Amino acid sequence: MAASAWNRNGFGPSENFKGKACGRNGIHKVPQQNGAPNGRLYKRSFNETFEQAPLYIAVFTYLGFGVVTLFGYLRDFMRAWGLEKCHMATEREEQKDFVPLYQDFENFYTRNLYMRVRDNWNRPICSMPGPQFDLMERLTDDYNWTFRHTGRAIKDVINMGSYNYLGFAENSPSSLKTVMDALNTYGAGVCSTRQEMGNLDKHEELEELVAHFLNVEAAMVFGMGFATNSMNIPALVDKGCLILSDELNHTSLVLGARLSGATIRVFKHNNMQSLERLMRDALVNGQPRSHRPWKKILILVEGIYSMEGSIVRLPEIVALKKKYKAYLYLDEAHSIGAVGPTGRGVVEYFGVDPTDVDVLMGTFTKSFGAAGGYIAGKKELVDYLRTHSHSAVYATSMPSLVAQQIIRVMKCIMGVDGSTVGIQRIKQLAENTKYFRQRLHEMGFIIYGNEDSPVVPLLLYMPGKVGAFARHMLKKRIGVVVVGFPATPITESRARFCVSAAHTKQMLDTVLNALDEIGDLLQVKYSRHSKSSRPELYDETNFELDD
Repeated sequence: MAASAWNRNGFGPSENFKGKACGRNGIHKVPQQNGAPNGRLYKRSFNETFEQAPLYIAVFTYLGFGVVTLFGYLRDFMRAWGLEKCHMATEREEQKDFVPLYQDFENFYTRNLYMRVRDNWNRPICSMPGPQFDLMERLTDDYNWTFRHTGRAIKDVINMGSYNYLGFAENSPSSLKTVMDALNTYGAGVCSTRQEMGNLDKHEELEELVAHFLNVEAAMVFGMGFATNSMNIPALVDKGCLILSDELNHTSLVLGARLSGATIRVFKHNNMQSLERLMRDALVNGQPRSHRPWKKILILVEGIYSMEGSIVRLPEIVALKKKYKAYLYLDEAHSIGAVGPTGRGVVEYFGVDPTDVDVLMGTFTKSFGAAGGYIAGKKELVDYLRTHSHSAVYATSMPSLVAQQIIRVMKCIMGVDGSTVGIQRIKQLAENTKYFRQRLHEMGFIIYGNEDSPVVPLLLYMPGKVGAFARHMLKKRIGVVVVGFPATPITESRARFCVSAAHTKQMLDTVLNALDEIGDLLQVKYSRHSKSSRPELYDETNFELDD
């Protein structure tokens, strides 16, 4: 297949997708520990846990959802006959012959399940989201359909939910002096796109710094992290291309893949056997119907998965990518700054060459305490996106003070500012993560993810315990994020903790003591220290992957 050096979608030669002849199968069905199945590819230990809950927990969880659903239908019947007031939006009488704008069944979950625990979400914060924050007190008189503010604030709530991994979401005047200077010089807004009147010298300075930080040729920054994925993936692949996406990828990656028009196939989470099977099938069979070779095969993965706390098996994915001549798109939204000896994400964490990842993506909304995202890699890729990315062409560019905040933090992490604050915070985050995870494990909670991941999911399972858990924690002045169906599997509702370098040991001990007490009260200490029955969450197979 002849092709120019760079096709219209900005990637390299299409001939790479022919692949090379496969040697022996390379699969040895040898059971492995719940760690790294490919020791020769890893330069460090790789330990993740996805423990199975007792069977009775799953039974009671399904039973709980069944009871709530049954009562939901009963209450809908009462609303239909005027026995109970309906607070939800309804169709106007004069539009009864129109196609319904509000699908009744689609809103069933919201009406009858979510509203019962709605007070645990969207709580208004009235301070800086640091290791502690203040919440506006609110009450409800109609079972969470509406809220009223009392005018009081709940002070000094320990923040265990924000992605402030390195503690740079701060308001110290001495730390933010350069940010204030940028605000005074440039103003708060840009009011234009990068291609028109919104290309500031701060943007170019930031892009050069990001490229240097990641040790790649070039980088481009965007004003919104979500749009960095959703608006750039369609510029890289289109019809005739194949996307291989991890089943637990973030919504921004899923949306970008769907908008691209490419064919999407999903592999089991972090399962290299599942991924390799899809890649072999793609090379052997080609496109549906025509069986022509795919124009591109793009693998979409995340560095740290924000709901599971797991870390991508990057060395194995890179080996598979090289073996089958595919491209790799790595989303480091949660991992950049948070893992790696100097905060350079999972690429550094595993000692992988940055040039082995074709598209490096990350956000500034977490470890950098700012907003926006970046795409980094080869100069040809970045130059292509400058003219073809919807986010670059149509979106308003990043405000100068946000760019300056990122520059300030990145220089601090790199030590360019002459201090060791950045590296100290990275080490402190690693220590806090290990301490917090170890204590939770010792208490008997089921927690998911990698031992080095600052995202710590604690499994609650039953729907009734999700709301009770968050309310009891708030009474102890601890703010947590609880997540349930449909954001997670129906039997795996959870609380998600985000550890920060700004958390002191005293804060963590306060949280742990509260968790110990509430765990006994709600009886959510389910751990039996057994392996998961979900084999897709860890790899049981040893692969011999060719370079």
